[in-house]
Amino acid sequence: MSSQPARVLVVEDEAAIADTLLYALRSEGYAASHCTLGREALALLRQHGADVVVLDVGLPDLGGFEVCRELRTFSQVPVIFLTARNDEFDRVLGLELGADDYVTKPFSPREMVARVRARLRRTAPAAPVAAEEGGWKQLGRFAIDHDGRRIRYDEALLDLTRYEYALLAALLQRPGAILSRAQLMERGWDHASDSTDRTVDTHVKTLRAKLRAAGAQGEPIRTHRGVGYALDV
Repeated sequence: MSSQPARVLVVEDEAAIADTLLYALRSEGYAASHCTLGREALALLRQHGADVVVLDVGLPDLGGFEVCRELRTFSQVPVIFLTARNDEFDRVLGLELGADDYVTKPFSPREMVARVRARLRRTAPAAPVAAEEGGWKQLGRFAIDHDGRRIRYDEALLDLTRYEYALLAALLQRPGAILSRAQLMERGWDHASDSTDRTVDTHVKTLRAKLRAAGAQGEPIRTHRGVGYALDV
């Protein structure tokens, strides 16, 4: 692993909140930097990048949603939205735009640090594995062969339908990130408009049963009520 501390960019225009968050992050050993404007954040990220971005929704120049939308055109850095708004529409919109998490004000600095740590853990490179016939890629306890459209859990090959494979493969693209039902349908269904949220829920139910049969303890596919699903690898 690299000896360099993880870089966290905090984009927040309220000085008191930014100072509290920067202190908490730096106390945990992170290289935390700060800016107050959306356009400034985009310029910094284009030039220097980051490992995690904590992004306020209500910025004075360019809203956090717009920043995230533009950021996703050139980077997949994990984004944690920080906002005073807590209604379901805003949460879903933020996740649809590519955010990975959503924290509402007031918040606990310790909780935010824990969420940053979780994002970094889930995006850390997987340990090297020996090359296998068929092009398997290891992701935690899962392994996926994109060319063969196959997925294993531990050493058990999962017997998946076309849509079960598409749904699980979409979740494996961004382990730990919350994907809305609309995002999952868009990635896994040829004609997403012909399906409903209940279609995704049904396939998640059958996937969970197959994962339990393969030896999974608990639920690797986690439900975020009113928002979507995330996968623990």
